[in-house]
Amino acid sequence: MPAVAGPEIERLIQLLARLPGLGPRSARRAALHLIKKREALMTPLTSALQVAIEKIQVCKTCGNIDTQNPCTVCTDPRRDPSIIVVIADVADLWALERANAGNGRYHVLGGTLSPLDGVGPQDLSIDALVARAHEEEVKEVVLALNATVDGQTTAHYITDLLQDANVRVTRLAHGVPVGGELDYLDEGTLSAAMRQRTLF
Repeated sequence: MPAVAGPEIERLIQLLARLPGLGPRSARRAALHLIKKREALMTPLTSALQVAIEKIQVCKTCGNIDTQNPCTVCTDPRRDPSIIVVIADVADLWALERANAGNGRYHVLGGTLSPLDGVGPQDLSIDALVARAHEEEVKEVVLALNATVDGQTTAHYITDLLQDANVRVTRLAHGVPVGGELDYLDEGTLSAAMRQRTLF
């Protein structure tokens, strides 16, 4: 496609197109919107991005991202220090927090084991998790990993490593979602729901 604007605008479009969920067409629309709203949107966004570059860091305890280290979650005295919720990515932490799904602390692995993609145990923060699980105050490790082959492989691997730790290792329930209709669920979900059925 021929360039329709100067190189500076084309560069903005190309950078926006790298964001997840934005293709070339969406990136052009986003760039045009930013340019039209320069004072109200582009200037504050530029400032916010600069602050993010300077201040955001990875929490040395759990792997969350924040402007303080240890992060807000790790330093919150209302959190239950006996529970560590293990997640693959910071996006999962944010999802659990949005849902108000628990009151423990977190451990971000930085991904899941994936031999096909060349991701091994040394590429994830598994050693740090094992060390945390051996701390006296920790009583439960919740494996909140995706119900994918890689997620479950990672969960089994971690479970084996935690056998000598004095912790209960649990995982998220799999099955029928709240408000879900059986007719619309895939076979894997229905099968998991039947295997993990509980007393009514």
